[in-house]
Amino acid sequence: QFTAMFRRKAFLHWYTGEGMDEMEFTEAESNMNDLVSEYQQYQEAGVDEGEEFEEEEDFGDEYA
Repeated sequence: QFTAMFRRKAFLHWYTGEGMDEMEFTEAESNMNDLVSEYQQYQEAGVDEGEEFEEEEDFGDEYA
């Protein structure tokens, strides 16, 4: 939603009127996209590790 609203410059005048620069919004959007990407990488890594853990449990049951 942020990207769509920023492209339309919705409510931007409120912030620029208080002294913010449009470049601050561009930088904030970039930072958020980087953060989301990083969290997605960790989430995918967690899923891979979880599958390996389940396989290890199965091996333990066979030897019991």
